[in-house]
Amino acid sequence: MYKLIKKPFFGSYMVKWKNPLTENEKMSWKQYTIKSKSNSEITGLFANGKNKIKGTVVLGHPMVKPAKGYFLKNGYTEILRENGYNVFVFDFNGFGESKTGNFSFFYDIIAVGNKVKEIAPDLPIGYHGISLGAMWSIIAFTEKNSPYNSAIIESAPTTLDDYWIKYPFAYKVLKIMNYIFPKYKKKINMLERFSEMKNLKSILLIYSKKDKITPISMAEKFMNKSTVPIELYTVENAKHANIIGSSHKKEYLNKIINYFNNQLK
Repeated sequence: MYKLIKKPFFGSYMVKWKNPLTENEKMSWKQYTIKSKSNSEITGLFANGKNKIKGTVVLGHPMVKPAKGYFLKNGYTEILRENGYNVFVFDFNGFGESKTGNFSFFYDIIAVGNKVKEIAPDLPIGYHGISLGAMWSIIAFTEKNSPYNSAIIESAPTTLDDYWIKYPFAYKVLKIMNYIFPKYKKKINMLERFSEMKNLKSILLIYSKKDKITPISMAEKFMNKSTVPIELYTVENAKHANIIGSSHKKEYLNKIINYFNNQLK
């Protein structure tokens, strides 16, 4: 049933996953299957960092066909590992190799964080989510059992309505669902719940000034709500959820590494 309901929103992105790693590269990664309260089994990959290990970083992908492969293909995982971080990448339920569950993607983030605590119990845990992976992390961080210490929230919309209004058919379906499930709509309102985050020491917001889907005005609204120390980093010119593909790539990656170096101590 959920697979059918999700089609207007994610149908074109929920495709068979292709591993971008070479056979030699795959040897560094261990696969995990994790049960999530989203009524799904989440598939993820874990790799140890290189040199002295400082912490573990979980990466939550945007709404793209490669799913967790987005981070593997674009160099995020390698630069984090080179700088002393274990890395865990995963597919949200219904994406990549993960089974389809309900719409509570935030439970997937909690389930992965708890698994990371089992794998490396003595290390701090950071999170970096982009768009889909960012918006749902906000709700995950309001859970009292959230295992995350610090977070990068990149290109997150303030509400689902604010995101999907640009996609007419999906927006109509969302409005129907909001009417049927008003309590759930309130539970997953990212902006209103931003002040309820627990256990985080700090937040780094990342946005592009040319992003029309999640403009900087959304970041400013989040900052006004935050009860956690928060910083905003912006780039001049990048498409939504694709700063890594812009001319700001080097500065952007340095910002990510410096943030985790300062926070995951």
